[in-house]
Amino acid sequence: MPDSLDHTFAALADPTRRAILARLLDGEASVAELAQPFELTVRAVSKHIGVLEQAGLVTRSRAAQKRLSRIEIKPLRDIDGWLADYRRLWEGRLDRMEDLLRREQAEGMGE
Repeated sequence: MPDSLDHTFAALADPTRRAILARLLDGEASVAELAQPFELTVRAVSKHIGVLEQAGLVTRSRAAQKRLSRIEIKPLRDIDGWLADYRRLWEGRLDRMEDLLRREQAEGMGE
């Protein structure tokens, strides 16, 4: 999994690719549709989609004359799984801080 995470994070490092993925949350889209909000050529957006496809974040299919892109969830689930340990670490720290603040408030009220 670390190798696939490297590809996923590398693909997500670019803001244009993140914006493309965000748009694909609404459903499948053609390259032309995905290119609309950007000041990029359709060819440039197609290259970005290719990077996302190589990372497994996007798949493409044909529908009549259009080639549609769709988001794939597995690489994002892999990131979420990788982050789980870090999330538990921070949640534990925040829980301890909350307990400390409550104890200090309770002691302050007793004065």
